[in-house]
Amino acid sequence: MIKKNINSESKKIFSTQDALQVAKQRLPRLIFDFIEGSTGREVAALRNLTRFDEITLQPRVMQDVEIRNLKTLFLGQSYDLPFGIAPMGMCNLAWPGADQALAEAAQAFNVPVCLSSAASSSIEDMRSWAGKNSWFQLYVGSSMEESLALVDRAHKAGYENLILTVDVPQVSRRLRDLRNGFQMPFKMTPKLFMDFATHPHWSLATLWQGVPEPINFKPLTGNKTFDRNASRAGANWDFLERLRELWKGNLIVKGVTSAADAGRIQQVGADAIYVSNHGGRQLDSAPAAIDVLPIIRQAVGADYPLIFDSGVRSGEDVVKALAMGANFVMLGRPFMFALGAEGARGVNALIRTLGEDTSLTLAQTGLTEINEVTPSMLSKCPPELLMEDLGSSKNVT
Repeated sequence: MIKKNINSESKKIFSTQDALQVAKQRLPRLIFDFIEGSTGREVAALRNLTRFDEITLQPRVMQDVEIRNLKTLFLGQSYDLPFGIAPMGMCNLAWPGADQALAEAAQAFNVPVCLSSAASSSIEDMRSWAGKNSWFQLYVGSSMEESLALVDRAHKAGYENLILTVDVPQVSRRLRDLRNGFQMPFKMTPKLFMDFATHPHWSLATLWQGVPEPINFKPLTGNKTFDRNASRAGANWDFLERLRELWKGNLIVKGVTSAADAGRIQQVGADAIYVSNHGGRQLDSAPAAIDVLPIIRQAVGADYPLIFDSGVRSGEDVVKALAMGANFVMLGRPFMFALGAEGARGVNALIRTLGEDTSLTLAQTGLTEINEVTPSMLSKCPPELLMEDLGSSKNVT
């Protein structure tokens, strides 16, 4: 049952595309392009979307689907929906108080929300806002000790799920950001001044609250300015093994598109693998993440937990990802669009919309339980998923 009474109803957001269009109008171009932009010619980001469109589901008829259940058990915790909020840096650029809005929505709808190392809210604050629904995502820079200090803070704050992101050894060149002169902190230029001045809704609210910054690095860097383009290549195999020894909670490795890498990560003892090509923001020649998902499922076996993101824009996409081998799905950009469009109300509207779409997709395919989703509901099942009835239960303890 999708909650109806969280904040007031949105009259603008009925889909991710609605959120994108409203956000594009309200946000300065610098900020909107930072959110939507990708690397290179942005082919990888487009590939993620178009490949989802090419996957079709087989409708089924005359089934009793009046009552449907989206509850999902994943890594020992029960969630009311089979999707959550992916880690994203500097969410407060989309709207002041964005991280808290995401946390409160995660609590209200009982879904996970993951705080990025590069967030503009502290590790401790997110845990207090979202409670057990909060996860923490780690970037590893040149100093292993500084990175482990963040892990220690997450442990002391009570986090149980830690995501290690491994697909950003170096931040890629994102041409929109380069052309717009995006940098942190902002360097005011005549072009940027006009951009902000013509978007007063965002500008006045942001100035009132203060320009956000990646706050979790401040204790590590002292008075030094955070370098967004610094190397993050410290996330190597040696670090993963050490992290596995130190972190007693669930350890998830994010940014995996190689079956060989997935097998090795599984052997190290990670509790789950997060299949993602970073939304096309890192390598423009990367395969669509949804295409490699069934290959990785085959590599790790039927029972190993897999999370998926990259290109998910609707409830139908959520079901497609589950049918292609995922146990749980995350969304990033759509929530940033929703924040930029209507703040907290936009986030709540989008979660509600995605949940209703997911439930209606079950009805159209003749299912009543989200954990009944299997490759058999795909109109064309990838050969990798024909080896056995993968995902006969999507619940993963």
